[in-house]
Amino acid sequence: MAHAAPTAPGRHLGGMKDIGSGAWLRPVLTGLVYGVWAAFIQRQMGPVDAGNVFYGILCGVICAAVLFLLARVGPSLPQELRAFAYGAFAGIAIGYLYSLTGESILRSCGIGLAVGAVVGPAAFYRYHTREP
Repeated sequence: MAHAAPTAPGRHLGGMKDIGSGAWLRPVLTGLVYGVWAAFIQRQMGPVDAGNVFYGILCGVICAAVLFLLARVGPSLPQELRAFAYGAFAGIAIGYLYSLTGESILRSCGIGLAVGAVVGPAAFYRYHTREP
């Protein structure tokens, strides 16, 4: 009955966890939303042009690539460092979007720090309570 044995959902490949075949879906959808949001903010109620579309695609691809990298490398990191990485990414991403609105850079940094200060401990709590 060895052929009927269940396989582990995640196997380790060179220190990194295999995140599955559908693991690209969440970063791609998040990148899509982020790119549309960035393009909409940069447009500032003007007409949609090729520059706005390219800007949105670029922001979305960068966001999706960083999230995919965090999902790929994250399980091999300690819980504290992984939570810090997600908190830092969330803070930087939201702070950048807020800076596109034309507000001061100091306020954008404050918003980014506030978001990172909330997401980091929340991610640590999630990893600390759900992982062995």
